[in-house]
Amino acid sequence: MRETAKTLPFACDPVRVTQDDVEDAIRTILTWIGEDPSREGLSETPARVARAYKSYFAGYAQNPEDYLRKTFEETAGYDEMVLLRNIPFQSHCEHHMAPIIGRAWVGYVPRSRVVGISKLARVVEAYASRLQIQERMTAEIANIIDEVLQPQGVAVVIKAAHHCISSRGVKKHGVDLTTSRMLGCFRTDPMSRQEFLAMVNADLKD
Repeated sequence: MRETAKTLPFACDPVRVTQDDVEDAIRTILTWIGEDPSREGLSETPARVARAYKSYFAGYAQNPEDYLRKTFEETAGYDEMVLLRNIPFQSHCEHHMAPIIGRAWVGYVPRSRVVGISKLARVVEAYASRLQIQERMTAEIANIIDEVLQPQGVAVVIKAAHHCISSRGVKKHGVDLTTSRMLGCFRTDPMSRQEFLAMVNADLKD
């Protein structure tokens, strides 16, 4: 069954959960931490947070597959790597809902058709705009491109800083997590993988 906004995993039911419900929950949290949600500086905070969460987690109402459906075949036989580099994103970890701030590199080797380059960035944004762990997000991006475009290969690298490790717990700053997913020729052909990683590493050295 094709995914829609209603069938996406964990998609919220706007009939079941209203913005008023969310605002009430934020007021409860403010009270729990020892604040007075009715004071001037906080009186509009529940509504602001509700709007912010709607923006942060807009990916639940998006189907990344849709961004990849429109393709182009007039490529003059181009069959080399296509790489979109340094795609900035912001996500939130599913364990503490703390920010994940990072960059993604998304590459593929087309078989017969290519997709508009902005669509690769939209796929990253759609998956980032959900509660995530970086490992799953990396795999999801690569898997959907492989499934829809059916290219010769797909490669994804993500490097990100996790606020759940810098602002709580061990409180280690300047720590990044790097994950990768290689499919098709990027997994089986060392030269293709090396070409992709060389471009990623060049960006990381800048």
